Formats: sequence, C-alpha cells, structure tokens
Amino acid sequence: MSIHNHHYRDIKFNQQQSTDCTLLVLVGTDSFSYAVTGQSRLLLLEENVNLNELTKTAGQHQLLFSTYKQRVVGLPHRGFSFVPVSLFRPDKVADFARFLDVKDNEKVISQLLDAENQVIYKVDERIIAAAEVFGIQNSVFAAKGWIMAIAASNPQKETLYLDIDQDKLEILNFRDGKLRFYNSFEFKTEDELVYFASFVAGELDLQTQNTTLILSGDAKQGDKNTRRLAEFFYKVEWNNLKPVDLPAEIPSQNVLSLTALSLCGSSEAL
Repeated sequence: MSIHNHHYRDIKFNQQQSTDCTLLVLVGTDSFSYAVTGQSRLLLLEENVNLNELTKTAGQHQLLFSTYKQRVVGLPHRGFSFVPVSLFRPDKVADFARFLDVKDNEKVISQLLDAENQVIYKVDERIIAAAEVFGIQNSVFAAKGWIMAIAASNPQKETLYLDIDQDKLEILNFRDGKLRFYNSFEFKTEDELVYFASFVAGELDLQTQNTTLILSGDAKQGDKNTRRLAEFFYKVEWNNLKPVDLPAEIPSQNVLSLTALSLCGSSEAL
C-alpha cells in the first residue's frame, strides 16, 4: 500500500458516462487503486482500497462495476522473466515458467511487453481471483505502463528511473531507446534503497556522480528516501510524465504507475 492516499472526482462525471471511459486498476498485495479516464483526462481516482471491495457490487466503489469502453488491470508479480521476442514461442511458456519456480497457489501469465521483449510472470492466485471480476484478458504486467511511458520520453542512458512504493522499489534503465534493465527489490530503510540503486548503477557501469535519478511513486521532496539518494547520486528529479491530464492538486509522479496503464493492451493467461 502506498503512503500517499489521493482521492478525486470530477464534479461533471457521472456513472452514465462510463461507456465512453476507461477504467484503470493497479492491484497490490492487499489493496488496489483505480482511476477512470475520458478524453485523456482524469475523471475519478481512488487509492489504497481494500481488495475485499472487489467482491462487492454496491457501496462506495460501485463505479468499478460499471460498463466501460476499456478496462486495464495491472497485476503484481511474484517473479518474472523477460524473453526476447525472437526466441519466444507460445507453446514453450511452460518451459520458460520453470525458471520462476511456480508454486501451487500461483498462476503464470505471458504477454508482450514491447517490440523486443515478452514478459512471463507469476501471480498469486488470490490476486487473480480478485481481479477476475474485470476479466483476466484485461490484465497486464503492473509495470508495463510505467515502462511504456518512460520509453516514449527519450530516456537517457545515464538516467535511472525509480518507482518507490512503501517497501518495494522498481528500477528501469534504457540505452539507445531500448530497454536495458528492469527489476524490482524489497527494501525496509533508506539505506537499503540507496544500496539497491547503487548496486544497479554499478552493474550498468554508471558512475553515481554522473547518474540522474528520476523518481515516481511514494516520493516527495525532502523525505528521508530522497534526501538519502541525493547524498550519493548526481541529481534527483521528479517524474513529471502525464499519460492523462491531472488536476493541479495531484502530483503526477505519485500516480504515474496507475495512469500509465492507459497506454497498455491486454495479456494472455495460461
């Protein structure tokens, strides 16, 4: 669950308009956030909703179950692998999945990540069951939108993109416009956060004194995480990408992983 907890509803939005809109849902381990967008504009936002709400068709979050033009549901992974598209074959997904050590309570999903990479990832069956209310065919790798948004922003090789959750870190790097690195890590303290960012920089032959960090997620100026990162890296900035237009009171970096789902397609579940 994220630290920030934004709520927003456009005063002109009503349930009858939903058929012209897109529903975006970003699922976590115990909670989820969702947004409704229309004409590239945010109309509704709710964060940190208990997963149990997905079993209710009435109440505060009944708009989840309206009819939408499109639904995109980002699912959290419990392990993943990227496979070059040139090597991927649908009939070999089970073979690739062996590297993920899939447990009895996990399900494997495969989908195209970008023009060069297929992602194969495992998801807790409890999460799958909760998300099935939206149709599993509408689910995507949770980080896919974030990756797509950054890929389209002319990312520089000396830049690391960090998406910070309360206890999870995702790191992304591109070179020559192509995905070079993506991984996620669990952390507990700001020192562990710095360790993982520095470790990745070293693995990519990036010097911290020349490397810019661009942050999204649970990141705000002056917090303990950003202060600590700034002690080790050349520059720390905020990710101001806006896949949809936002009201002024919602910082774009806080909701980027959710709003960037608007860029995604769907997956194939096994």
